[in-house]
Amino acid sequence: MSDKLTDAVVITGASRGIGLATAKRLASEGRAVIGLARNAPDEFPGLFVESDLADRAATDKILGAIAETHEISGLVNNLGLNVLQQVDDVDLDSFDRVIDLNLKLSVQCVQAFLPGMRARKYGRIVNISSRGALGRANRTSYAAAKAGIIGMTRTWAVELASDGITVNVISPGATATEMFRKNNLEGKDPAVVEQWLSEIPMRRFGEPNEIAAGITFFLSPAASYITGQTLHVCGGMTVGLAAM
Repeated sequence: MSDKLTDAVVITGASRGIGLATAKRLASEGRAVIGLARNAPDEFPGLFVESDLADRAATDKILGAIAETHEISGLVNNLGLNVLQQVDDVDLDSFDRVIDLNLKLSVQCVQAFLPGMRARKYGRIVNISSRGALGRANRTSYAAAKAGIIGMTRTWAVELASDGITVNVISPGATATEMFRKNNLEGKDPAVVEQWLSEIPMRRFGEPNEIAAGITFFLSPAASYITGQTLHVCGGMTVGLAAM
């Protein structure tokens, strides 16, 4: 692995969408970035490690090598999987995959970098949830996983506050990522797109860089007194749905 990076941020699912936008935004602010995903993008503003994050044993080795070589001060648990199924059609193998990549991987990443953060008495963990955590049709597994992200975050915030480590959630609304377009827009009737837009007070989809802005704030020293919180970056989509 490359020469030692200090004050580095690890981002899972960093090859595209919100993960890549976050990496670019952090790099523009002078932060060292380490990206993890199955396939490297054409361009990445930092160190990229090609990783099959669904392979637990292989991921353990990669995370261990990163933790041993680099000083990790930030972690963005961004990788996610959404399988659209109504409850009566939920395939339990698919359910397991969604839970594995959204929840279990997040635990695995935190456990890898927590010793270093504790030793330095400083860390920033940002977990990515979704407006879907508040409930939406055809998302039994995804809603369960993303609601679980919020519950884990609140628990970790309590456990890690005395170690100087903050843990927060960014919860995007409808954002024009590749996954969102594939699941919700491609090949759909224009009325479906209009239905989505009608639920967003700003009447447009978010852009990955707009979600990245919230993530980079939680990763910054400026957010030092904020922990256990969920920030919905949704164009107003969750107003009336999210508890205060």
